[in-house]
Amino acid sequence: MGLGDMADDVMRGVGSLGGWFDPTIRLGVTGLSRAGKTVFITSLVANLLDRGRMHGLKAAANGSIRAAWLQPQPDDTIPRFDYEKYLNAMTGAHPYWPEGTRSVSELRLSLRVQPGGLLGGFRGPRTVNLDVVDYPGEWLLDLRLMTKDYAEWSAEVLARMPGRPLAEEYLSRLASVDPAARYTETEAQEIAGAYTAQLAAARDAGWSDCTPGRFLMPGEMAGSPALTFAPLPPRPENAGRSSLWREFQRRYDAYKSQVVKPFFREHFARIDRQVVLVDVLGAIHAGPAAVEDMRRAMADILTAFRPGRAGWLAQLLGARRVERILFAATKADHLNHVQHPRLTNILTAMLREARDRADFSGARTEAMAIAALRATTEETIRQDGEELPAVRGTLLDGRQAVLYPGELPADPAALLAPAREGAPAWLDGDYAVMDFAPAARTLKPGDGPPHIRMDKAIEFLIGDRL
Repeated sequence: MGLGDMADDVMRGVGSLGGWFDPTIRLGVTGLSRAGKTVFITSLVANLLDRGRMHGLKAAANGSIRAAWLQPQPDDTIPRFDYEKYLNAMTGAHPYWPEGTRSVSELRLSLRVQPGGLLGGFRGPRTVNLDVVDYPGEWLLDLRLMTKDYAEWSAEVLARMPGRPLAEEYLSRLASVDPAARYTETEAQEIAGAYTAQLAAARDAGWSDCTPGRFLMPGEMAGSPALTFAPLPPRPENAGRSSLWREFQRRYDAYKSQVVKPFFREHFARIDRQVVLVDVLGAIHAGPAAVEDMRRAMADILTAFRPGRAGWLAQLLGARRVERILFAATKADHLNHVQHPRLTNILTAMLREARDRADFSGARTEAMAIAALRATTEETIRQDGEELPAVRGTLLDGRQAVLYPGELPADPAALLAPAREGAPAWLDGDYAVMDFAPAARTLKPGDGPPHIRMDKAIEFLIGDRL
């Protein structure tokens, strides 16, 4: 690093001193496809602006939060999270679920807070800025590619591919490919297209580990060479510079250096609080293989974090560490509340390895079952003379339905053991899933959207800074 670069770093650190007077919390929100990131952020902001349902957030319950308002986000080159559009979609006259995350976006919410205690009385109110950063979980999975070369990544992908949708078609296509043959763009595009189709089908079927993530959400990079490669068998000894294998290797390396690394540097490495949203119920419904795939994917995701508490000097100079990580099992409103503790226990067990690693590094972690927007009501139904705890809601086609998804096991090992052992199906039958639409409602003045444990989630994530 040159002297000029060091001077720039120091000046950036000095400039960040302003954050000591108006402190900023940078909260990252991620999760895999359909985990509910957009709904979570919209509900978080709405319930901090109107705090009538936030009894579990101490600063809201005791009146320490005097006011909250939206401001322009500090990063002018990052799209704004379209909060107003998403809130109208979720709570309008004809509510519907908003579109999912397609790229990085950001929103700043400022909170006017009166600190407690003797010193707080002397200081008066202060402003705490909450910068919420939304990014696709599929992109986060790519961070672990930084530690793998093309040969390692190809071997891992091909090893876990059997059993996934369209896997046989892709492997059959590879059987006719000579990796040592001279590269042609037509063949490269055909192979990459077949692999991308397999990734999309796997994601839609409930699989979690689908890399490279940008293949599923290419944006403006669609069709670029950095997104036109695929896993191949081990490198042949006679694979020359112009071979298909060497060209795919080069493009894989370009993907890491030109796509993954900038994302880490510009967005991910600056986060100091993190939410990881997990659709556990969807994985359970998809079967044991999907549960094991999700467990491995989430463990890999956590290796990309930099957990632990940063010292004051590191904070001054701009170094960040993820201090708190919340693992949230979403769609808790698909279960009666009596099963919520079991859902939390399953998530905790799924993430045990990754969570222990974060705890060991000094970060505080928590697992929780939540629903960012509650779409159901609870009731008890009778079936074969037995009373069952169920939920009622409106399906996407407008019909009313009552759901009893089955009883989650009290011991998470009843799910995780057969998943690890490669069981083809659950011995005790399937676990039902329904797609409920948001419920039409009229919010009272001062109340945010109805939720399950969003107040407790926010208390864990930022309560100490309020």
